[in-house]
Amino acid sequence: MSSLLSALNPEQREAVALPHQSALVLAGAGSGKTRVLTTRIAHLIQSGQASPHGILAVTFTNKAAKEMLSRISAMLPINTRGMWTGTFHGLCNRMLRAHHQDAGLPQTFQILDSADQLAVIKRILKSLGADDEKFPARQVQWFINNAKEEGLRASQVETYDDFVRKMVEFYLVYEQQCNKEGVVDFAELLLRNYELLHRNEIVREHYRSRFRHILVDEFQDTSRLQYKWLRLLAGEQTAVFAVGDDDQSIYAFRGANTGNMKEFERDFRISKIIKLEQNYRSHGNILDAANTLIRNNSGRLGKNLWTAEGHGEPIRVYNAPTDFDEAAFVVDEVKSLRAEGVALSQMALLYRSNAQSRVLEHALFNASLPYRVYGGMRFFERQEIKHALAYLRLIANPDDDNALLRVVNFPARGIGMRSLEQVQDDARRQGGSIWEAMLQKCGRVPASTSETEGNAQARLDGSMAPDKIKKGVEGFVVLIESMRRVCENLPLPEVVDHMLEHSGLLGHYRAEREGADRLENLNELVNAATSFVHEAEDDSLTVFLNHASLEAGEHQAGGGEDALQLMTVHSAKGLEFHSVFLSGLEEGLFPHDNSRNEAGGLEEERRLMYVALTRARRRLYLSFTQSRMLHGQTRYNIPSRFLQEIPDNLLKWLQPVQKARFGSQQPEFRSSGLSGARTQIQESGTQDSAATRWRVGQNVVHAKFGPGVIVNCEGRGADARVEVKFGRAGTKWLLLEYAKLIPA
Repeated sequence: MSSLLSALNPEQREAVALPHQSALVLAGAGSGKTRVLTTRIAHLIQSGQASPHGILAVTFTNKAAKEMLSRISAMLPINTRGMWTGTFHGLCNRMLRAHHQDAGLPQTFQILDSADQLAVIKRILKSLGADDEKFPARQVQWFINNAKEEGLRASQVETYDDFVRKMVEFYLVYEQQCNKEGVVDFAELLLRNYELLHRNEIVREHYRSRFRHILVDEFQDTSRLQYKWLRLLAGEQTAVFAVGDDDQSIYAFRGANTGNMKEFERDFRISKIIKLEQNYRSHGNILDAANTLIRNNSGRLGKNLWTAEGHGEPIRVYNAPTDFDEAAFVVDEVKSLRAEGVALSQMALLYRSNAQSRVLEHALFNASLPYRVYGGMRFFERQEIKHALAYLRLIANPDDDNALLRVVNFPARGIGMRSLEQVQDDARRQGGSIWEAMLQKCGRVPASTSETEGNAQARLDGSMAPDKIKKGVEGFVVLIESMRRVCENLPLPEVVDHMLEHSGLLGHYRAEREGADRLENLNELVNAATSFVHEAEDDSLTVFLNHASLEAGEHQAGGGEDALQLMTVHSAKGLEFHSVFLSGLEEGLFPHDNSRNEAGGLEEERRLMYVALTRARRRLYLSFTQSRMLHGQTRYNIPSRFLQEIPDNLLKWLQPVQKARFGSQQPEFRSSGLSGARTQIQESGTQDSAATRWRVGQNVVHAKFGPGVIVNCEGRGADARVEVKFGRAGTKWLLLEYAKLIPA
């Protein structure tokens, strides 16, 4: 046995030493996937089955490609520069550069990033006189990219209504403009390369004869077009070595198609799937929870993770009264773990939605615990939050030039750079703010009496702007003045709420294909204002803005500093930590409400939960809240159905007070269709009480007050009563003996 194979377990060795044939390797979390891939390449070269020149390895990130080459170099004394290793887009770019004439591209073609592509689309829409409210540039961008990822040119898109017909028109003009300028976007790289291989037999056969071994990492994340490209590139003599895990497919929103794994099994006549099930990361209880959870998904290829490391500690579960209590619990546990010698960098705080980070960041900041937001920005640094704060600063003080310049044309309102430069020139001449110059340009205030005759003439000349410039400036002035007038006597949360709706920020992000996260963050800003009112002695807008500035200061840990890691579950994929905190396990949050409206959405949410669980090596915390602030209003929660899907014997509940109230070792969860897990509320010793039929979070209907949700329950017998939150009727206590509630 070679030294390369001797360090592998039997399943890893079987995968690495396969003869020349296509194979599907189902690699569970923490099972040594990267090791198998790199060792397979080294084995092919060492055994003489392939040269570095004849291997194509596809990864999903440039970082993964570099790590792969580094590991191969450590195994074999070879020069890896000749190897074709990289992302789909990187490899397609390399191929198109070599065959630019056959692909119909100039030799020096340039690649548009997402921002550049959006700028081109905006130019086209403007030239066509398109209605930017009906056809937002970002929506057109999504339509074009989505069509390309499906392998469709503008002429191939089915136009089943006027809206799609118009979108196709934009797509066609965009194609013509890109061809004229000699540029390609990211989606075009793959589509253009696929078309080249499809129509040019000479180029296709050249690469088929060269790359007799194709290896693909993270195969579960491939899109339809990427899979079609692989099929086209692989000839009869090509062995495709695909490694992936269908249970970790969490990128459907980026075009990932889990069905590719089953199609690969059929199309490449895979006789046996090799399963890597031994986990080298987590203790047994964590793996048992993940295994049991994911079995609820249908259509899986199927595997069962196991470890030789023992069962380890039980999974800790905490039911917090509020999201602030949840954050306080996390802080206390982080401090305890740190005292036990666990480095902060080996702890991760995961959440489903970016908006959840604000309360957590606030608690960590107050506790002086250094943290780092992985793969994203801290709450008050996010683009949409900065835009919102800029509008609030203008409501408080319209002479704030920095705030004005940030949002004067966001969302777009026809104020171009030239007109803005004119207003800034006026402001400099007059020695005042940009806002004052805008007011004068609109004729809303007289010129300063201290102006010299020359300055006054210059001001008048500057104000002789075209009607279009004046119209754009005046529209902005009217907007700010209106918001200032309406918000003058409103409570702080209502000020934020009014600003979000009337500034156009909500409408702008609603029109974005991927604007859901930004909308959630903006809603969280209303929560921040509501919480600030409850906590601060002075809840004025100015004091709140000062508070936001302090929260946005340099509190995130610096480079090299030991720090707690904060991130979404999506960002955590591929990472591992000694201890993991997973917060917000509530119906509507995780699984997310959006999953109900998408085919396969709930199963993808469960795969996301599976990914979250398997990030932990030794200790795992799961938490949820009884109530959470949502858009400035308290929402009463139902615990996530995913908690119900984890066996009780694996869990340790950290709530002695709550246990006594429920009269059992832990809250009991019962499934009820899409409503999911519901917390059983009952007093100890009242099994025959009417109250045992009702649960916190249960939807009910009252003959007089209409639909509502139970938020509390107490008493027994004739004294049993429930607290129900209705819509317009508000919250009411009702005696069950007389209430005549009906389950919704």
